[in-house]
Amino acid sequence: MKKLALTTALALSMGLSAVANAHPINAGYATNSTDTVWKTGYGECWQHGYWTEEDKTVECGAEPAMAAPAPAPAPAPAPKMMMKMVDAQESHIIYFDFDSSKVNDVSPIVNYVGSLAKLNSIELKGYTDSIGTNAYNDALSKRRVEAVDAALVEAGIETDKVVSYSFGEANPVKVCTDTGASRKACLRENRRVEVTISGQKKVMVQQ
Repeated sequence: MKKLALTTALALSMGLSAVANAHPINAGYATNSTDTVWKTGYGECWQHGYWTEEDKTVECGAEPAMAAPAPAPAPAPAPKMMMKMVDAQESHIIYFDFDSSKVNDVSPIVNYVGSLAKLNSIELKGYTDSIGTNAYNDALSKRRVEAVDAALVEAGIETDKVVSYSFGEANPVKVCTDTGASRKACLRENRRVEVTISGQKKVMVQQ
């Protein structure tokens, strides 16, 4: 009987070994023909005598393998930029006191001209209010554009870039029915020189 038992045990051992070799995923464990690991009555996996820690599977107590992190997306290529000249235009208005051609401040105009890569022209259009004769107001509007022109030249603006026009009391932007000092104050917006600056600026644009 002992000999029979040893023979049986040996045959079983060889059979299990063959099964293990046929199913390397569960190497180190006894499995059946469908690669299912045999378990004891306590739910433990049946290990062979040549089992090692490297043979441990998730089913038999190993920690699940962490999924490899997804590769970071490749950064988008930086857009190629280039310098380009573009047309630019800006308008300003200089206001005057009643019956005056005194220019108070042209620095906003000078600063804008300084921001340009190229100055094409500065157009001046002079106006007055409706108080006084047409002839007087025509002359006054001319004095006003001449005063602005002189102030710009003094600030370093090229004289050949300035074009001047005077229109007297034409093209009012304000109509007033007041009288006396109140009328003069109301008509202030008509006492003006309109300044239009044309040129080009350098800007960075995407290719």
